[in-house]
Amino acid sequence: MSALSGVATYWRALLLAGRFLTRWPLPDPGMPSTSDLGPEMGRAALFYPLIGLLLGAALAGLTLMLKDTPTLAAAAVLLIFWVWSTGALHLDGLGDCADAWVGGLGSRERTLEILKDPRTGAMGVVALVLALLGKFAGSAVLLESAGTSAVVVLVWLPGLARAQLLLLALTTPYARADGMGAAMRSHLHRPAAWLLVVLSWSVAALLAVVAFGPLGLALPLLALLVYWTWRRSLLQRLGGYTGDGAGALLELTETLLLLCAALLLAETP
Repeated sequence: MSALSGVATYWRALLLAGRFLTRWPLPDPGMPSTSDLGPEMGRAALFYPLIGLLLGAALAGLTLMLKDTPTLAAAAVLLIFWVWSTGALHLDGLGDCADAWVGGLGSRERTLEILKDPRTGAMGVVALVLALLGKFAGSAVLLESAGTSAVVVLVWLPGLARAQLLLLALTTPYARADGMGAAMRSHLHRPAAWLLVVLSWSVAALLAVVAFGPLGLALPLLALLVYWTWRRSLLQRLGGYTGDGAGALLELTETLLLLCAALLLAETP
């Protein structure tokens, strides 16, 4: 592969990752062919943390633009932009998992059946409302502080949450034998993915300490706790993860870390 074709290949992978994880008007690289689906999605997955970092930079920029806006109105604008940017993709996974975990009654087959159902039940609605409420409250606290810590948190948090997806794919089997997730996982470049996961956690830990002092280490540690707990639940219920399960992990990470950051602001002089 020549240097030029290599750049083109990974530029295409970046666009695929961006089009998959966001609703931003990025150039359309075209859908991969059936034979290239796995390799292309495996390359695209390596850019998930970068897409999260770009989303975080956009959120931080919007925060600075809203610094003179009433706090609750600014938090609503920030949350609307956040949800629009992702197309509620991961929120959908969280709602589906809430319905499936409750309605599945401990049965793997029943849980997978509910996950395939496009309808949202009562438990899904409750989970979505609580997640959005948590993000709104956390965003409001960060915006009210109007400090550097708030901006720093919003920059790295989405990137770390998307690095969770790589960690899940690296350490957990896919629950179904086929599908895009299975193809991506089987073609994921594992050394590069591990490097990106380690870098994401290292940068997150460094910036959390810069923002909050030693207490900031609670944020990346909480991310690991969320990952371990949810992965354990996925293995017990399904024997692996699904796309909905990955989306739920991302939303749980973002929401809980945002709330934890808000609490740390109260402890930071």
